[in-house]
Amino acid sequence: MIVITGGAGFIGSNLTAALAERGAEPVVVCDRPGGDDKGRNLAKHEIAETVTPEALPGFLEARGAAVEAIFHMGAISSTTETDADLMMT
Repeated sequence: MIVITGGAGFIGSNLTAALAERGAEPVVVCDRPGGDDKGRNLAKHEIAETVTPEALPGFLEARGAAVEAIFHMGAISSTTETDADLMMT
């Protein structure tokens, strides 16, 4: 199993697509793919599961032994974000 944090973003969704093309399955995306563009980024890709960032520690505790790799693409990329604590979280 491969986990991609930020997997619904532009770079993460392209990584998801590239891994799927190479036959890497299952891919688990850690993100919040709501009704914005992020949801559309994942719509055409095969993913096994979507996990919210808050649920990731529990997911890894329960199923971490099956995880082969984690690609960390998750971030707040907004240049106007001023909440430093939120960005660090």
